[in-house]
Amino acid sequence: MSELTIKAKRRVLTTKGAVNKLRKAGNVPGIFYVSGQEPIPVYLTESALRPLVYTAETHIINLVIDEDQPRKAIVKDVQFDPVTDKMIHCDIMGISLDHEIQVEVPVVLEGASIGVKEGGILQQLLHKLTIKCLPGNIPEHISVDITNLKIGESVHVKDIVTDKYKIEHNDDVVIASIVHARVQEETPAEETEEAMEPEVISKGKSEETEE
Repeated sequence: MSELTIKAKRRVLTTKGAVNKLRKAGNVPGIFYVSGQEPIPVYLTESALRPLVYTAETHIINLVIDEDQPRKAIVKDVQFDPVTDKMIHCDIMGISLDHEIQVEVPVVLEGASIGVKEGGILQQLLHKLTIKCLPGNIPEHISVDITNLKIGESVHVKDIVTDKYKIEHNDDVVIASIVHARVQEETPAEETEEAMEPEVISKGKSEETEE
């Protein structure tokens, strides 16, 4: 998998006012942590973090805090503002290349399925898979071939065969499926007006014959 070098700075002040000031300046406050060590409050620019968040791939980071030596890490979590959808906080986890870690990896569907060509609809139920492996075995994404998938068929977790990582989902979990297209025809209720034909009443003359 690809690696990116990202620069960050230590946060000296961690008050709410200081954090808001960082955000207004285009920075994202965060925490760098390693198991068994004291967490380090940091911040990095939004532009530096964006390629790690808005992507369909997973990356290992060479994180440089101030002028320290690079540390291997991954972005573990990112929080977004519910109104503006801007990044407001990130968790960066330090890793060791000799220890397995649990990460989420994007799922990429590949191929034009037979079922879609026949008029079916593709439904992707899982866009990410949680896996466990050594950092060096983390794939940028997990490819799932749907070329031979027909209408009514699905791809399950058990269909992904690899010895590089362990998928932390049940084997029967559905990743994607092809379903029938449902065409709902709505017929508007039409009011039928019955034509009322005028009733013709004819009066006949009554003639009396006098003898």
